[in-house]
Amino acid sequence: MFPTILIVDDEESILKSLSGILMDEGFETITATNGYEALQRIEEQAPDLVLLDIWMPGLDGIDTLKEIKNQHPHVQVVMITGHGTIETAVNATKIGAYDFIEKPLNIDRVIVAINNALNFRRLEEENRFLRKKTIEKYAITGHSPATVELRKQVGIAAPTDAWILITGENGTGKELVARTIHQISHRADHPLVDVNCAALSDEGLENELLGHEKGAFKGAVNKKHGKFELAHGGTIFFDEIGDMGLKTQATILRILEERQFQRLGGGRTIPLDVRVIAATNKDLKKAIAAGTFREDLYYRLNVVPITVPPLRERIDDIAALVDVFLSKTAEENRTSPKSMTSEALEALKKYHWPGNVRELKNLVERLDIMTEGETIELSDIPAPYNGSAEEPGTDPYSLFSYGRLKDAQKAFEEAFIVRKLKDCGFDISKTAQQAGVDKSYVKKIHKKIRPAE
Repeated sequence: MFPTILIVDDEESILKSLSGILMDEGFETITATNGYEALQRIEEQAPDLVLLDIWMPGLDGIDTLKEIKNQHPHVQVVMITGHGTIETAVNATKIGAYDFIEKPLNIDRVIVAINNALNFRRLEEENRFLRKKTIEKYAITGHSPATVELRKQVGIAAPTDAWILITGENGTGKELVARTIHQISHRADHPLVDVNCAALSDEGLENELLGHEKGAFKGAVNKKHGKFELAHGGTIFFDEIGDMGLKTQATILRILEERQFQRLGGGRTIPLDVRVIAATNKDLKKAIAAGTFREDLYYRLNVVPITVPPLRERIDDIAALVDVFLSKTAEENRTSPKSMTSEALEALKKYHWPGNVRELKNLVERLDIMTEGETIELSDIPAPYNGSAEEPGTDPYSLFSYGRLKDAQKAFEEAFIVRKLKDCGFDISKTAQQAGVDKSYVKKIHKKIRPAE
């Protein structure tokens, strides 16, 4: 398929000569003698590029350019004129013209401008495609009421520049929500830089955020750009911000309020333009009361609160999530996607899912690898997911699905309390006494497994 060029000029001789030359170069051409006709041709034939004269009677080239960019923003436009000025060229470029060529036309210059503009258009199309694929990759899967509400909140908050605090249990998909927000925001063409607050000490995190100059400390043999600097113009995502030390909390609060910082060992002030998204599985209000989290930082971050529901509150999404995970696993392993029977899905829906979506994903990947047939049956589902053991988190594979030791410990503790509750006939006081834990902790777990009581 040959690119189509629309030539717009009120001089018939230019239309004929340019059209003939471009056809000899392998382009298809259409012509228009004024701005109104040009807009009609674009609507009818969708050209790949427009060569547009500036000085025309009626609707001139600048006004025509404005209409083209308003109605067809992805069509590339190269302006041509016999009376060019720097001011006119700058104005046309600001409106959206790709290039500006003066008459008398040098045909080699015209061909180069056309090819450059078409290459730029192809890159734009590739970027739009990749961005669409990225948005699909980070789509929030499911149609349960809880998921529909979550998508609604994300859709409202994402186009703004408001700071967002995402809360939810481990494995619910807080990072997925953060990436979705970034991808549909106006900052999507700039970086999303994530910071794992739980992985670094105060000193390490400060260096990670601010960067350093050469010689700032022992071992700083080169200059390093920090994550604030890398995220400029985009989004910075503080994952597990509840694990950040008080010293670093004070540092980032000051930087985010002043919108500027200095590298460690440096004297130059660097401006900062970032959107902040933070996530945590902790109750930050309790952390404030305990003195481990700054109240002023909490209110600075918590402009738009978004809570990601646990999987047990969106059970209706399990079938859709299983399909997605089976498709992704098949794609990664270059195999045909497997399916799961309704009986197997029903068994999964009855499970408690202490590890949430992450645990489901790990189980589905394991089933895809270990199941010999093309269909995953109820008999393929291991305990405790198949209903033969009701206690969550007791299966070693379930515990190994957690990324951190303390998360696995928490899952086991919950499983232990559930077993004790059953042994004690769901008597909360008796269970607390036998387990040697606070009654409020038992109540919390009792509410999870018997929310109606």
